[in-house]
Order: sequence, then C-alpha cells, then structure tokens
Amino acid sequence: MNTGQLSPIAPKGPVAELLKEGQSVWLDTISRHLMDSGELAELIGSVGIRGITSNPTIFEKAINGSADYDAEITRLARENHSPTDIIRLLMVEDVRRACDFFRPIYDTSSFADGYVSIEVNPLLAHDTEESVVEARTLHQMVDRPNLLVKIPGTPEGIPAIRQLISEGISINVTLLFSPDAYRKAAMAYIAGLRDYVSKGHNPARVHSVASLFISRLDTLVDRKLEEIAASATDPTLAKKAAGLLGMAGIANTQIVYENFEKLFDKETFGDLASHGARVQRPLWASTGTKNPKYSDVLYVQNLIGPDTVNTVPAETLRAFADHGKAIRTIDRYREDRTLPNPHEILEKIQNIGISLEAAYNQLIREGVEAFNKSFESLLASTEKKIASIRKG
Repeated sequence: MNTGQLSPIAPKGPVAELLKEGQSVWLDTISRHLMDSGELAELIGSVGIRGITSNPTIFEKAINGSADYDAEITRLARENHSPTDIIRLLMVEDVRRACDFFRPIYDTSSFADGYVSIEVNPLLAHDTEESVVEARTLHQMVDRPNLLVKIPGTPEGIPAIRQLISEGISINVTLLFSPDAYRKAAMAYIAGLRDYVSKGHNPARVHSVASLFISRLDTLVDRKLEEIAASATDPTLAKKAAGLLGMAGIANTQIVYENFEKLFDKETFGDLASHGARVQRPLWASTGTKNPKYSDVLYVQNLIGPDTVNTVPAETLRAFADHGKAIRTIDRYREDRTLPNPHEILEKIQNIGISLEAAYNQLIREGVEAFNKSFESLLASTEKKIASIRKG
C-alpha cells in the first residue's frame, strides 16, 4: 500500500504555476486505487494539485466500479453494520487517508490548502437539522483538521452552513449555480464566523469554499439557444442565439467573482480578517468540458484569478498540464474592451427569451436529484452485496 510519501522536488508545469496567480487546483475524484497505486502522491508531488473533492456520484463509481472495497464491505456486514453505515465508513476511511496525503500541504501553506471534501448524505439536502447532525458526525469520524464537509447551498442548507461555521467546522458549500445563491452562501459563512468570534474563538483555522457549478449551466442554456436558433424564422434572431453558445457559464462565473471581491473587501470583511479569519474562496466546479466543440480547458483557462480554487476531473487536469497557460483571465474583460462583458452576455441571453432564474432552479433541483440517485444506487448495490454475504 502506498504511504503517501511525496516527491522532494517541487511540482512544475502549468498546474503548479497557477499558484503564482493565486489559484489552487484540486482534483475532483477519489478512490482507493488512486491512493494505493501511488498516482495521488505523484499528482501532488509532481503535477501540483493541492486538494481533492468528492461527492456521492464519485463514491458510487469508486465503490461499485471495483472490487477494492468488497473485503471491507464483507467485514462490516459480518459486524452487522447497516448499509448506510457501511457506506459512511467506507467514505470516511478514504477521506481520512486522502487528508493524510494532503496534510503536508495543509501545514506548509499555513492552512490555506491541502483540503479534502466529504459530502453529507444527499437525501438530507432539504433538512437543516439533520444536515447539521450528519456534518458533525462526519467531522468527528474523519478527525482531520484539513477536512471540508460539503453542504448543498439549498434554502435549507444555508442555515446549516452558518450553524456549522459558528461551531468551527470547515465547510464546502456545494451545488451553487446563481450569483444570488453564491451571495447567500458567502453571507452564511460571514455570519457564522461572526458568531464563532463572538464566542472568543480564533477563526484562523475555520475554512470554507463556495462551489459554483459551471459547465452544467452551459449545457442547459446551450440546448435552449440551439432550440431558438433552429426554430427562429428571423435570421437575425437565429444568429444572435448561435452567437451566445458556450458563453453563459463563464459570464456567470465572472459575475460571481465580482460579488466575491465586494463581499470580502476590507470594508465588509476587514474586522473579521483582523481576527485572523480567511476569505471564503470561490471554487469552480463542474469544469470538465462536456461539449466536444469547445476547448478541453475552457473552464480552467478562462477562470484564473486570485483567491480561487478550480476542482478538475482527471482528464481536464491532464489537458491543462499539457497545453494550459497560467495567466490571469477571470477579470481581463475589465481592461480589454474587446472581450465580452459578462453582464451584457447574461442580459442578451435573458432578452432572447431564456430565463436564467428558471435555469438556476432547474439545475439545483437536478443536482440534488443526481446525487440522490447515485447514493440510492450505491445503497442498493451495498444491500445486494450484504444479502449475498449473509446468504453465503
């Protein structure tokens, strides 16, 4: 078994160079094979990834996609653990190990990086109190300072985020799609920090990221734009719709970054910063390119900026390591007037007949449903394995 020993040579290449622009790259996958094979240690030590994220879909693929977990499932089943508890224990073990891989980065970065995320049971996305209880349980079970517990940014998740931050539990706010949802997540973090500091605690080690999902917005909006372009009798309208393809996701993200700068400037966050509090970094999620017509590094190359995280799937990581360029791009439109203004882009999309509010609502609903489906699939397969073990 690989012990997680890192290379003494500093990482090199485009991924590592992003750190000079203030951006950290985290890997959007986790599995025992990744750790046992030495691949994770290589990605940390040579490529320059600085954290890792997980979700129910990732664990469902890892556990159902290999025999790596079967022996432990057998042992836990014979100890009469429930299927839900078995899944939780498998996830906790992987996340705890990953935390140990990233602990050197956590320590040497003054607690800025080296985080690993674990998500609460997605079936609790609309239950504030149970989400808080589950998050506390996961926090205690993993027992690592570089853990982030993922809470979805649903209306019920926002008060859970504030409560958990007020207890000193670091949080990854997930499934954010709109600038408004991002603002609510950021304000919950700030309010939670104020509660924590008011109790006399030092906030320096309380960390949070706000995960905005990007490519999913393009997939949905592009489909609507293509429908408009195909059905339009007015050639001008068809041209306008076609010209907006692939632009919603990046524009939406740039506006979120503007909001981040306002919410965490000296005037609004300075008092907390003086106590050692850290900004809640925006995290760009769902950054694998889904449309083969677009660049395979579209959602990395165009969203580079200070105080941000980009969590990428393995194929996107390889692509950027091969031909990405580590230059600040997230707000270049402010100086280069030839680049499209994000506010104007979203306004044009609205004016053409697409409701972004409806799109955001659809995406959060589908996001929760997708994670629920993955968890239920994992639960069903675990129950089947347990039944087979007990029968045998």
